[in-house]
Amino acid sequence: MGLGRWLADKVNDGPAARPADERIVRACGKFEAAFRERNEMDQQQPVQGQVQIKADEKELQGQYSNLVMIHHNLEEFTLNFIYIFPNGTQGKLLTSTIVSPGHAKRIWRALGENLARYEAQFGNIKESPEGNIPPPNVGFVQ
Repeated sequence: MGLGRWLADKVNDGPAARPADERIVRACGKFEAAFRERNEMDQQQPVQGQVQIKADEKELQGQYSNLVMIHHNLEEFTLNFIYIFPNGTQGKLLTSTIVSPGHAKRIWRALGENLARYEAQFGNIKESPEGNIPPPNVGFVQ
């Protein structure tokens, strides 16, 4: 069942279609076809200078991190994204991302620009809500 037929059925609370419903079915069918065609074109013909990134649904959902530990040496920056559980006594390393110093600086700049835009739109960000300060001694265990 296509999107248009489903929508028409929902509007009428059943499969009986009226002439207006057939317009919905045709319009949605055209939209679906255009969407499929555009999606296929996007997958087949990358625009010059554009990088295509593949990600499955799990990666697109992302992960919530409430602590980042950052370490550096001459060659690299390591960002350890961690989730501290609500009890505050345990946490889990979600991912460790290693970047070059140049990339770390680009990340820093991009975060600053995005924070400025966010605050311009939504107001100042409080750095730590009342009573929600991470534990002072955080370390890794195996």
